[in-house]
Amino acid sequence: MSDLLLIHGSCHGAWCWDAVIPALSRLGVSATAIDLPGRDGSPTTLGDYARAILAAASPGTVLVGHSAGGYAITAAAEAAPSRFAGLIYLCAYLPASGQSLADMRRAGPSQPLLPAIRMGQDRISFTVDPALAAAVFYHDCLPEVAAAATAQLCPQPVTPQETPLWPKAAQSLPRHYIVCQQDRAIPPEYQARMAQALPPEAMTSLEASHSPFLSMPDQLAARLAEILHKIRHGSPHEAKG
Repeated sequence: MSDLLLIHGSCHGAWCWDAVIPALSRLGVSATAIDLPGRDGSPTTLGDYARAILAAASPGTVLVGHSAGGYAITAAAEAAPSRFAGLIYLCAYLPASGQSLADMRRAGPSQPLLPAIRMGQDRISFTVDPALAAAVFYHDCLPEVAAAATAQLCPQPVTPQETPLWPKAAQSLPRHYIVCQQDRAIPPEYQARMAQALPPEAMTSLEASHSPFLSMPDQLAARLAEILHKIRHGSPHEAKG
């Protein structure tokens, strides 16, 4: 059984957690990461994401969703809430009832990622312009780390991001949010606004870009370990309102 199951965001993969998993292990926390389906640009649904997570998760696992992974972990928790001990949103979209990820992105105060998006001709998937990826995702990483990450970016299926959720069961689980204060992909003020759905003590922050798993893996691992301890020993989970 892994304590944490780590879920990547748009155009990324399990590789983005490679430095975090050993850092967590040094803290006594076991973690695994998976590739979500559709990384080859093939048609994929939000339900496919949920099924992939359910297939990989041990009973009692805490899910960590980065960026668009916030929708994936919420969909999995909606499908089988009893399988999971909690949800952690890392500079992620925290689904609002009846809203798709694309709806929520468009509702944000600005669209810093949009200039880097390159939609496929078939409009089934999009990619990120490699020339702009480092500035948007990895500006606080070492140049060689940013270059290696950019080289691994892949197509992102559109359909999961156009699919609304009506979270109910997921709200019964402990939920925490980590705001990344130097984020250039999802505005930090918007992250904080989304996190207002949770109790104040369930929100923390890191002085990081959109990719703390690359720029500060040890600090991120320590924060995840702290939150895991809170979840295991009782923590905030009820949504406001």
